[in-house]
Amino acid sequence: MSKYLLNKFLYTVDRDPELVERYRSTPRELVTWWEASQANAVLNCHTGEASTWLRLTDEERSALIDQDHVRLFALGAHPFLTLTLFIAMFERDNTEPLEYQKAYGARLAHFDLPYPDIAT
Repeated sequence: MSKYLLNKFLYTVDRDPELVERYRSTPRELVTWWEASQANAVLNCHTGEASTWLRLTDEERSALIDQDHVRLFALGAHPFLTLTLFIAMFERDNTEPLEYQKAYGARLAHFDLPYPDIAT
């Protein structure tokens, strides 16, 4: 399991409005494309440097494709990264202020301390 790669996906997709929309509408295609073309790029480096060994696990890939923030949290994804990305994707579907954020928190309410380790 690579919490680093999981969090890198959330971080990089959240910072590009086009990727946010692609993830919202075609998550499987976006996750597949991102893992093949972006996962091994050095974060915040535009010189073409890349590694060759980083890959999502089947469980991580599935949770990303399913857009399941509860499973992502259980896998160690940072909750602020999932929250900010999922707000960008889903808050527009709600009519009440903070409706999505409250639902997000309620779905995580069953977790007891200590929470899953989010250190990368």
